[in-house]
Amino acid sequence: MKRFLTFAALTFLASPALADDDLMKVQASDDVASTMDALEAAVDGAGATVFARVDHAQGAQDAGMELAPSQVLIFGNPKLGTPAMQDDPLAGLYLPMKVLVYEDANGQVWLAYEDPEEMFDELDGIDDDAEYIQKMTGALGKLTQKAAGG
Repeated sequence: MKRFLTFAALTFLASPALADDDLMKVQASDDVASTMDALEAAVDGAGATVFARVDHAQGAQDAGMELAPSQVLIFGNPKLGTPAMQDDPLAGLYLPMKVLVYEDANGQVWLAYEDPEEMFDELDGIDDDAEYIQKMTGALGKLTQKAAGG
């Protein structure tokens, strides 16, 4: 049991992303705009399509309100998303993929995204062990790490 607990602790500490239920968070080393630029470049470099970049703080400012820097990148790759939608058309509610880059109350910048396995968990037609889920998980991990400066 002691060996298991040591392994579990080391695995958690070595993990680049912090889990918060279904959300994965990666600490960034730069500001929101620069981190988002890096994420967009990483997505483009990986051959995925960027569909939109939403600036929530700008939207708040346009409405006469204040919000800490916060942007969402919406992107996808039909080679990964289409098989999920073939297995269950409701996967289209979760696709394309989204990554939020935001500044928290302490001024720390984070990248956050929903874990694909958890994201599709309620869909009957999608198996937790589907190859595309593993590929989505790996891609999101690599893209966010690259954008975070790691």
